[in-house]
Amino acid sequence: MSQLTREERLVDMFATLADTLIDDYDVVDLLQTLVDTCVSTFEVAAAGLLLSDDGGDLEVLVSTSEESRLVETMQLSAEAGPCIESFRTGTVISVTDLDQGPPDWKPFRTAAREHGFTAVHAIPLRLRETTIGALNLFQQQGDSLGDRDLRAARALADVATIGILHERTLRASDVAREQLQNALNSRVTIEQAKGILAYTHGVSMEEAFSLLRNHARSNQLPLALVARQLVDRTIIF
Repeated sequence: MSQLTREERLVDMFATLADTLIDDYDVVDLLQTLVDTCVSTFEVAAAGLLLSDDGGDLEVLVSTSEESRLVETMQLSAEAGPCIESFRTGTVISVTDLDQGPPDWKPFRTAAREHGFTAVHAIPLRLRETTIGALNLFQQQGDSLGDRDLRAARALADVATIGILHERTLRASDVAREQLQNALNSRVTIEQAKGILAYTHGVSMEEAFSLLRNHARSNQLPLALVARQLVDRTIIF
């Protein structure tokens, strides 16, 4: 079977995001698919997504590598960086030169360089006046993200936001907040489950997540449920 073309991957991702308007869905799994698609489709080395909790504070929800997750965690700790700025302003922040930016971005710049990243594009998850997070695309030396690719990434982020905050949740903000908070809470359990699988199988954290995700999909179970069962030791694989 031939590999999917760039256009086919984008069509599949848009179709998946559109399904959230009519079907129940796993927020974490959906957004993990989004960042995975960005890496497989655009010239970026890694991608991650920050989502705000009930209090408006950002947390790392999904990432394609431990390196990008650590860089984003550093931004959150310092409360400064392009991804934070994108969330606060609701605008795209592109940093093609890591020496750019105010002095308080230094922790971000240092962490990005240490993990081999040379540029970052932060795209807000925004619908009208509501911003719920940021999609972050990390590049390494030799990567090139053109204007068309950046527009496509923005469109993916926009549709993902609509999928989370569709009309029903816009009319019932309590439901939207509960859904987002549940997703953030489940991430802690997922990280614990990844650690267990990484240790028991002797694999990396990325490979451990693939094992966890594949088990959930093959058994048609929510990712968070499988993670909780693994942490509680009610299942072993």
